[in-house]
Amino acid sequence: MSLDLPDIGFGTSGAKGHECADAVWTALDAGYRLVDTAQMYDNEPAVGAGIRLSEVAREDIVLASKILPDNLGYEDAKRSSEESLERLGVAESRSDSSASQNASRSGDVDAVDLLYVHWPTGAYDPEESLRALQELHEEGVARNVGVSNFTPELLDEAREILDIDIAAHQVECHPLFPQDELRAYADEHGHTLVGYCPLGQGEIFDTPELREVAERHDTTVAAVCIAWAVEKGVVPIPQSTDADHIRANREATDLELTEEDVATIDGIEDEERLIDPDAAAWNQ
Repeated sequence: MSLDLPDIGFGTSGAKGHECADAVWTALDAGYRLVDTAQMYDNEPAVGAGIRLSEVAREDIVLASKILPDNLGYEDAKRSSEESLERLGVAESRSDSSASQNASRSGDVDAVDLLYVHWPTGAYDPEESLRALQELHEEGVARNVGVSNFTPELLDEAREILDIDIAAHQVECHPLFPQDELRAYADEHGHTLVGYCPLGQGEIFDTPELREVAERHDTTVAAVCIAWAVEKGVVPIPQSTDADHIRANREATDLELTEEDVATIDGIEDEERLIDPDAAAWNQ
């Protein structure tokens, strides 16, 4: 059975320390139930602290993290993922059912709900990296596995190697980079497309078509971007440490776009990828 993700998640890239913990607490209080972090973000302890501060039960939260590209060798992937649990706030014993139950009640993290390969770069080796990912699932470190920043060809390869389903694929996705091919691939193969940079880092807010739709609804372009993602079946993970923005982004999932709105946005001719490292798979 596939992982059922909420309509929106909370991204934590760039947030650190107390500010990050407070933001996670605020997001959970505002109704978010998916929290996204990564080894690369260097904030897993703060994310775990924010979860423990919240009154939301651990079992009601989908917690996702990602393995750093340099840690994608078999041994490093296994070791660093266990270390991620420790940083997030691991229960004393994942093999002890009573400890796991106590962890669930207290908000401690005894497993991540979704563990991604962050980028198929660095030490990534399909056979070894994905074998480690599958074993982490079998050992209970990760309840589900995913990939991030893959091409269709790499997704095909991963599906052939893994004996378990890919639950999610995380990529940049927003109205100026709608990822039509990868959305269709996700629909065909039964995983969820999770979209980072759903607000285009604010660089797309002056797009005339987005402003037009926002004016029709007397709302913000940010809200339109989030509503568009939800309409397209993408789970957006906006990031902010501002409490008002965090709550506004969550509320934007209630905005219902009309067919005319969607057609207006789909008619945007400009395309802009914002996250484009030279080592990315699509540049090879």
